[in-house]
Amino acid sequence: MTGLDRRTFLQRSGATAVGTAVLGGPFAGFLAGTAEAKRAKPDFRQLRPVPDKRDGVVRLWLPDGFRYRSFHDVTAGATLSDGTPVPPRHDGMAAFPRTGSGWDWPWGRGDHVVLVRNHEINGPGPAFGEVTRRTYDPMAQGGTTTVVVTPHGRVVHSRVSLNGTQQNCAGGPMPWGSWVTCEETVNGPDVGNDFTGEDNSLLTEKHGYIYDVPSRGRSRGRPVRSAGRFAHEAAAYDPQGGALYLTEDNFGFPSGLYRYLPPKDPMREGQLVDGGRLQMLKVRGERNADLSVGQRKRVTYDVTWVDIDDPDPTFPEGTTNDEAIQAVGNQGRAQGAAIFARLEGAVYDHNRVYFVSTQGGEPDPDDPSPPGFGDGRGQVWSYHTRAKKLQLLYESPGASVLDFPDNVTTSPRGTLVLCEDGDEGNFLRGLTRGGQVFDFALNRIAGQEDDEFAGSTFSPDGETLFVNIQSSNAMSFAIWGPWRRTGF
Repeated sequence: MTGLDRRTFLQRSGATAVGTAVLGGPFAGFLAGTAEAKRAKPDFRQLRPVPDKRDGVVRLWLPDGFRYRSFHDVTAGATLSDGTPVPPRHDGMAAFPRTGSGWDWPWGRGDHVVLVRNHEINGPGPAFGEVTRRTYDPMAQGGTTTVVVTPHGRVVHSRVSLNGTQQNCAGGPMPWGSWVTCEETVNGPDVGNDFTGEDNSLLTEKHGYIYDVPSRGRSRGRPVRSAGRFAHEAAAYDPQGGALYLTEDNFGFPSGLYRYLPPKDPMREGQLVDGGRLQMLKVRGERNADLSVGQRKRVTYDVTWVDIDDPDPTFPEGTTNDEAIQAVGNQGRAQGAAIFARLEGAVYDHNRVYFVSTQGGEPDPDDPSPPGFGDGRGQVWSYHTRAKKLQLLYESPGASVLDFPDNVTTSPRGTLVLCEDGDEGNFLRGLTRGGQVFDFALNRIAGQEDDEFAGSTFSPDGETLFVNIQSSNAMSFAIWGPWRRTGF
């Protein structure tokens, strides 16, 4: 932190409580209750082993009454409808209704769900699927696939919807019917090799961007360069204010919260247009406020936004990856922008952007020094887009309660769904309006128990939760059951 002791900062009177009258909405109960670390009492949410409807193998533990089917299992040699092997590392994902114009739909009528799914593949190499004029970089291995499924996870159709990108981590569903996918990297031929040591000179294009992927078609493969070149994680659009909020997961360095102001209304254009303005969040009256450290219960900050003058830098020869990955964020921090620890999942709901700081908060006394920037086990934040207020909803007291939350979505029944990316067995957890964390699903895939959950998304009718296991042996799940009994 620059020019301000962390402990002193947290005691400053600028951190004030805000009533629910100002920050109302379907999740207002978060603010009415406490944001202290609570664990729901054992009840009907107790988990038990449940066999997979696909083949009877137990891969998940769930509450009583819930069922699931896995699909697009990479280890089983799953292929897309055109015979292309399903790419691994399934990550961020969103569900869309089967409506509107676009592709031909040869499978007839039905209550199918359209999933657009990321594949977080790093390193140079041939793009998956057919290389076309819409392939961004033929030597990048990430991208998205679009999968049409029944509500109970039977695949009806699947195909490539974006290829030639890299490290596609999360993103977000857009109200104009697109998925915005985010590259969590700044690799390119102008940047030194990243932590993998792979040869960046083999890449043909710069990376570190976001892309608009229509839910019923193939992306044009054009990056939205004005939305920044940094380690993008997730995207959440506010249709009232017209801003796209972007999180940054800069693993070894400070991260920031950004917003992109497009030059044209995406709702009218039907896509996200390049040429807008990128900004970074700053706590009003405090320079480089360090929000990565432990916070007071329900702490609330007034915020403002600072402009990023050069959102799409091209780097001179000899620039290291560590230098490049901080370049955009350093512009904001030079103007006093706030510091977070590894911002990952984000979702918009009724004038609020909920987002996760994976390593924010006080250290876990049993494991005080995790790798990466930040000493905590996770924070959940809310930004009210109308009131311009930032508030802490929850801070994990340790890995046994909540361990490195990553992707996040909202439940139709008023719960935040958190995907864990820890290292001793991973859960899907719910965060209730009363500030309680409870377990909903546990990964029990043999030999993959520590692989993370990712891409949680509810079907348009709210009756099926789709989620991924993000690994080289990836697969997707459809989960259904008595949601109203659990409140999840």
